[in-house]
Amino acid sequence: MSEFRLAFPACVVAGKHRLTAEDIILLRKHSFPEGIRTSDDVVAMLALNNSCPEKCADWNAFFVEQLAGFIVHYTYPQGSLDEINVAWIMRMFTTDGVVNSALELELILHVMEISADVPVELRALALDQLRLAITDNIGGYKLSRAIDRRGITRQDIDYAMRIFRSVAEGGTIPVSSVEYGVLQQIEQAALRGANHPQWAGIMAAVELRDYAEPRRSRWLRIVDEEPVAEAAVA
Repeated sequence: MSEFRLAFPACVVAGKHRLTAEDIILLRKHSFPEGIRTSDDVVAMLALNNSCPEKCADWNAFFVEQLAGFIVHYTYPQGSLDEINVAWIMRMFTTDGVVNSALELELILHVMEISADVPVELRALALDQLRLAITDNIGGYKLSRAIDRRGITRQDIDYAMRIFRSVAEGGTIPVSSVEYGVLQQIEQAALRGANHPQWAGIMAAVELRDYAEPRRSRWLRIVDEEPVAEAAVA
């Protein structure tokens, strides 16, 4: 097994208690002058995120922007996603289907927003974080949910529509069977009398459609490189 070591200045930044805006400037200039372009860059970003207990607000935007850009624009199929990308995202940023942090959930959502095509499995994963927040009180979405209750809130409505916005068409939200199943679980788990009125509108707009089986032709080029997996669980 090869041992991955952070280069300067990332190694110095990783040893700090708080990651500052000045640190991000150093990283942009010296560690990632062209942005995140390689598997080693991904390892370094994950290691930095896991090693510094406190981070400035600028880090979140930097982390999401750079990793999302790499996943969507610098891995095959460029500009889009397929089920292999989704498998890698699940491997890297979830544990037993639970997204590990609010920041990693924001990364997944941004990946969905900038991709020309999003497999239904990824939308279902994102949607299931709402169910987990309601039924199990866990996950990245739970950590960012302002009101902790069993009913669907306005924030939950906005979250669901962020997931479906790219596919909604003419007042209809086409969904696959797996997405429909998650919606039904949310519907059953939520206290109906406490739901935001717009939730009923979302459910009324849902239209179940058949989708072709996903193609399985290749693997994201960084998936089997051990340092990436190690950084994710560090």
